[in-house]
Amino acid sequence: MAVYIQVVTTTDSADVASRIAQTLLERRAAACVQVFGPVQSKYWWKGKIEAAEEWVCMIKARSADYETIEALISEAHSYEVPEILAFPVQQGSRRYLEWLEAETSR
Repeated sequence: MAVYIQVVTTTDSADVASRIAQTLLERRAAACVQVFGPVQSKYWWKGKIEAAEEWVCMIKARSADYETIEALISEAHSYEVPEILAFPVQQGSRRYLEWLEAETSR
């Protein structure tokens, strides 16, 4: 298993995205959360194609913190089925990964 992950979630507002980012950082579950948007999303929902304006959170964290991240996102999220996807970090600059480790292990 990878030591570090990048987790992605989307929300329906900048406020929810900001609240998720702040909570993850305050709990030291993540070292960095980038919020960007709005983006246009098109997706299947309950048998039909939907479209929405969303904000994306890109979360940099340790894989050991995934369960906490998922729980905190789910708690703060407004969606019935929030997108919460984790991707392993295969490689990264040594200095960046050292920073990530130091900031999340305090």
